[in-house]
Amino acid sequence: MGSGKNGTFDKTPDWQQWALLEVFKSDDLPEKMLKFTANISTPKFINAYWKFFKVEKLTIVLQPIESHGKWDGKLCFGILPKQTDYAGQIAVLTRATIRLNKLNAFWSNVSGVANQMSTAKGFIASFGIGEVPFVKQATFSVWQSKQSMKDFAYNMHEHKEVIQKTKKENWYSEEMFTRFIVLDSYGTLNGKNPLQ
Repeated sequence: MGSGKNGTFDKTPDWQQWALLEVFKSDDLPEKMLKFTANISTPKFINAYWKFFKVEKLTIVLQPIESHGKWDGKLCFGILPKQTDYAGQIAVLTRATIRLNKLNAFWSNVSGVANQMSTAKGFIASFGIGEVPFVKQATFSVWQSKQSMKDFAYNMHEHKEVIQKTKKENWYSEEMFTRFIVLDSYGTLNGKNPLQ
């Protein structure tokens, strides 16, 4: 998937940053992770791209624990509860398909929320990604705790206001929110691993 500049979605893509999401069944995880680490499970054209451009890679291994909504009509992480009692470091994938007649409303609210997120207490890192420019967008973010993520999502004025607008004005034709436990991370992004 493509990526926006400055850790959020942006109308200007970051041609140096891409996202690859691979989903494994938990039974297959050890074997699949070994293959992924060795670039065996990754499609050949992606490996060729990485090799040609001598890319820097950051890999984050996640376990989905909470989710609601769908991605292109699919429960891509299986059936999960909406809430659990997990409270530690958490990663969040928020993904939506924006209605074409709501694109202006969506994009006019992006920068204010992005600015608030980057300075929020407990914020570690975020990446704006999407498989269709301007229309199918996602934010992947990592937080020190579930509470710090909730404080931003539901208590920060600008973000809370945008959540209310999305529902009231029906911005999305589809949306999905998934939370993960961060099991491991390795590699670097801009010379460091932001999760360590």
